[in-house]
Amino acid sequence: METGQSLPLDGIRVLELGHTVMGPTCGLILADMGAEVIKVERTGKGDDTRWLKGFGSGFFTYLNRNKKSVSIDLKSTKGKEILHKLVAEVDVLIENFGPGTVERLGVGYEDCKKLNPKLIFCSLKGFMPGPYENRPALDEVVQMMGGLAYMTGPSGRPLRAGASITDILGGSYGAIGILTALYERQQTGQGKLVQATLYESVAFLVGQHMAVEAVSGQAPPPMPERGRAWSVYDLFITADGEQVFVGVTSDRHWQRMCKIFGFDDWAEKSELATNQGRIDARDWFLPELNARLGKLKKEELMSLAEQAGIPFGPVNKPSDLVDDLHMNESGSLVEVKTPGGELAKLPKLPLRMDGVAFNLRSHPPEIGEGSRSIFRKLGFSNEEIDELEVQKIVQVKE
Repeated sequence: METGQSLPLDGIRVLELGHTVMGPTCGLILADMGAEVIKVERTGKGDDTRWLKGFGSGFFTYLNRNKKSVSIDLKSTKGKEILHKLVAEVDVLIENFGPGTVERLGVGYEDCKKLNPKLIFCSLKGFMPGPYENRPALDEVVQMMGGLAYMTGPSGRPLRAGASITDILGGSYGAIGILTALYERQQTGQGKLVQATLYESVAFLVGQHMAVEAVSGQAPPPMPERGRAWSVYDLFITADGEQVFVGVTSDRHWQRMCKIFGFDDWAEKSELATNQGRIDARDWFLPELNARLGKLKKEELMSLAEQAGIPFGPVNKPSDLVDDLHMNESGSLVEVKTPGGELAKLPKLPLRMDGVAFNLRSHPPEIGEGSRSIFRKLGFSNEEIDELEVQKIVQVKE
């Protein structure tokens, strides 16, 4: 949706006390949908993710577009007063600090409810209330605890997923809860506590495997060792050394594959006519299929698979999506400014309304960018704001 166009969450104000991935993901979803998201950062260096290296170096750039920044010394009495003023003025507060932190700052749920009875307070933690609720948690920790790492790697070698999947999922569930609470508030006029967590998000992901065991009486093995429901559901190495995944999940797929790939001899074999027949024949059939497909280059294999209308996909690196034909021509990428000033193509929300995607309205803010107008709305004069900055209680970027 273009700048200036009405957005679904226009007029909703959000205070984000978020850091790393989970909280900022929740705030990003609301910001992209049009909410005014005010990110609270400490004075000085701001959010820690601004300065992370390696695996975390892109967190801030990716998760903080379309937001404003206010930089406040929350350890100071005056800083806490400013934060309380902000709480009283917004519709939503998001926090994913460690257990007990917001309570020590005087902005726990019970405190905020007194300041603003209409507030939707979204608490994003590692665990729901219960025996584990005071434990610190990390994405990788809960992937191990929740069975996801067990299902991802081969037996004895648990492996975390290749993205911050539970942080992003937990933040997304938080956004769903916020939107539901905002809808309910239209009828009741009252705010609500919304809770979403890492551990329970993992449990929801692996619930499909729990259901398999409940229904069949057998625990499913890790994904690398899973049994075969489909006769062809494999990676194939092409003549140019690339890898392409191909799935043949119906007998119609098989018939079309034989026709387009020229496998006339297999089309005539009765033992290969059904999915189960092909599964039973995998000991000889799969090596032969590997040999046949291995004579094709990557682009040749993919072209034939597309003609046959069977599922396929190359093994890409994340960076390959930058130049991906579909991602670019479908308008699924947005150019976002990095800390170095360059523009990087990054994914938009995987969501459209009336066929229209949610677009960039502003780049990730610098520390305190946009805060003067926010402080003015709270009743501070320019002179008072300047004095607060001299005292290092706030940090303002025009």
